[in-house]
Amino acid sequence: MSTRSSEARQALSRFGDLTWFKLPKEYNDILGRHQVTYLGWRYQVPREDVAQTIENAVRESPTQLEWALDRTRRNWILLPSCILHEARGLANPAFANVIHSIGTLDQEFCLKTVSDLKLIIRHLQQIPAPAE
Repeated sequence: MSTRSSEARQALSRFGDLTWFKLPKEYNDILGRHQVTYLGWRYQVPREDVAQTIENAVRESPTQLEWALDRTRRNWILLPSCILHEARGLANPAFANVIHSIGTLDQEFCLKTVSDLKLIIRHLQQIPAPAE
């Protein structure tokens, strides 16, 4: 597991027991380019106060892009808002196509997602977790 992945998992684990976690690689060695970075996870027991704390932390982070926490499905996904809007939700089959298209056409955007997610993870590591 990469250092980035370990740090993200550790930051999110402060808010509850994780049962699933995904952080795609930021660079695709085969294609030779950066990818859109996003973060997915599932808590054993999802809590509204935890979701609110994470959403506030994301909003307070000095990111280049606007980010959203999608909680419409079992797994929570943190990703740039514009992707969620353009794909018309995670359940839409176009989601994967949007991610692929942006990764192919806009490396600057991909680099912003990498940088932003590092800031968000750092901020999540520093804020207090809600009491159980």
